[in-house]
This record gives sequence, structure tokens and C-alpha cells, in this order.
Amino acid sequence: MQKKITVIPGDGIGTEVIEQALLVLDKIEKVYRHRFERQEAVAGGAALNATGVPLPAETLERCKASDAVLLGALGGPKWDSNPPGMKPENGLLGLRAGLGLYANLRPARIYPALANASTLKREVVEGVDLLIVRELTGGIYFGKPRGVSKEGEEEVGVNTEIYRTSEIRRIAKVGFEAARKRRRILTSVDKANVLEVSQLWRRVVTDVGKDFPDVELSHLYVDNCAMQLIANPKQFDVVVTSNLFGDILSDEAAMLTGSIGMLPSASLGGNIGIYEPVHGSAPDIAGKEIANPIATIASLAMMLKYSFGLQKESDAIEQAIVSVLEAGYRTADLKEEGKTTVGTKQMGELIIERVG
Repeated sequence: MQKKITVIPGDGIGTEVIEQALLVLDKIEKVYRHRFERQEAVAGGAALNATGVPLPAETLERCKASDAVLLGALGGPKWDSNPPGMKPENGLLGLRAGLGLYANLRPARIYPALANASTLKREVVEGVDLLIVRELTGGIYFGKPRGVSKEGEEEVGVNTEIYRTSEIRRIAKVGFEAARKRRRILTSVDKANVLEVSQLWRRVVTDVGKDFPDVELSHLYVDNCAMQLIANPKQFDVVVTSNLFGDILSDEAAMLTGSIGMLPSASLGGNIGIYEPVHGSAPDIAGKEIANPIATIASLAMMLKYSFGLQKESDAIEQAIVSVLEAGYRTADLKEEGKTTVGTKQMGELIIERVG
């Protein structure tokens, strides 16, 4: 197989974790005799520094000309005071919109070796294996009107939560299809007791569910879902929800695993997917050789599976991660008494040794 990948290392620890993922890809090429052409591009803070904008037109064009995008992490406090539209995160939003990626898949699975790493009791988290399907190009992050204006002596901030039937229907379909391949349980999360947009969301998801009679559908208010994720996370199989709610709930689900450094993600919907860790750029630990590369390496595994159809190669990476964890190796975010703490590069090397 020959495929072209656009690599966006990004900011902070992004460059460090991307380096390890690409070394794993080298091993996949060698063992399975594929060829993955890589081209690098900038977005986020690195793009602001280099070009003055968070998403250069050249970066988007490179992504459109590739088969998949592997992204590190974008952002950092350095750019917090930038005006709206000139923040690093706008690069990511622009990529998602420009590539038509409306579905974000965020799995949260408890590796057996890490059941004690969670802040929750082992009996609560052991066996958790859920998938959050987050709508990615609608909702309050993209709705208009938006902005800050003056009303007399006060400033007024406005953001608009807006969803159309077509947007809800297509993300609901992704959720139902994902559930059909798993345990056939779908939970739709909204705030229909307060928000009209959520009332529409619930009606449309229920209607789509008529085409999937083999999938058990339930609805939860977002506040109750947040509570249930902590109280009884094993009840969940697939969760489908809006852009804002999905952003929050997926980070909460990440902590069930013991560290946000463990969670990969895939953004799909168009012809070209973006694969990235759920974690941010963590500038406070950048350059210290302590970042956890597993989420990015697992994102690479998702890319092989979803964009290239290489299930065997994807499984090989996942099995290598499990093997390293079961052997007792941990990065600093997962530090555990009686286990061996390793740095970013050594964790990558340990996984590479076990691939194939």
C-alpha cells in the first residue's frame, strides 16, 4: 500500500509525541511492506509564528491532497491574548471545516494494566470500553451571531448554539452505525429540558433510530451523563452528542483511564480524516522528555484502521501498547509504585520493539 500523510506536529509536546508515532509508522512500513509518504505542514501556534495566521492556505491544500492527516497538538498560553480568529485553536477549527469532518470518534478504554491508575475505584472502571461520537462542525463553536459588543457601560458576549436537522441526522447515523459494530447500545446526550436546540436534537435522533431497530437507544441530559460517567461508566457503549457537550464529556471520559495522555481520536466525515490525541499541547512539560506518546501512537493505529483499512496493522500497534503496559512501563502521568517510569522516547522505543 502507498499512501500520503500530512503531518502537523503543532505546538508544545506535539512535536515530541508525533516523532514517536512516526517511528512506529516506520516499523509498520518495514514489517508489513507498505509505503507512507509524509509531508509536513504547520497550523496553530507554530503557524502563527511562521506565517501570522493559524491555518495557512498551503496547509489546508496539503491536507486536501493527502490521504490522511496526523496531528500533534495545537495551542498554548503564549497566544491566549490574541484577538478572536487569531488563536491557535482556530487552525484546528479551520481544518475540520475545510475537510468537512463532522464526526469525532473518541474511544475511552481501560487497559487492564492501568485499572489502578484511575482516580476512581478499580471495580468502577475495570472493563470500561466506551466510544464518544462528538458532532464536530456545528453547534456553539460555529454558530452565528457571535462576539463581544458594547451595550451602554457593559460588554455583552454572545455565542449561538445552532443545529440543523441534516447535521443532527448525519451524526446520529454515525453513532448508530458505530453502536451496531459494538454492543448495540447508544446513548444520546442533550439538554432537552431547557434548550430548544436539544429538543430538536432528541426528536431527530429518535427518528433516525427507527432505521436501527437492533440498537437500544436511550437519552440522557448532559448533567446526568456527566454524573453517570463517574458513578457507573460501564453502562455506556456509544455516546452521541453535540460539539460542546462532546468536548467536555470526552475529556471527563479520558480521566477514567488514568490520564488524558492515553486517549486517541479520529475526525471523520469527509474523504480525509484527521487523527490526533485528545490531550493539548501541555507547554509546561514540553522539552522535558516526560510526555506520554501513547495517545498519538494510538491515533496512528486509528488512522491505519479507518482511513487505510489496515486492521491487522492497527491491531499490531494496539497489542504492542498493551504489552508495554502489562510489562510495567509507565510515563510520568501514569507513575505507579512498583512500576518502571520511562520518558517519551523510551516509551516509543518499547512499543516499536513489540510491533510485528
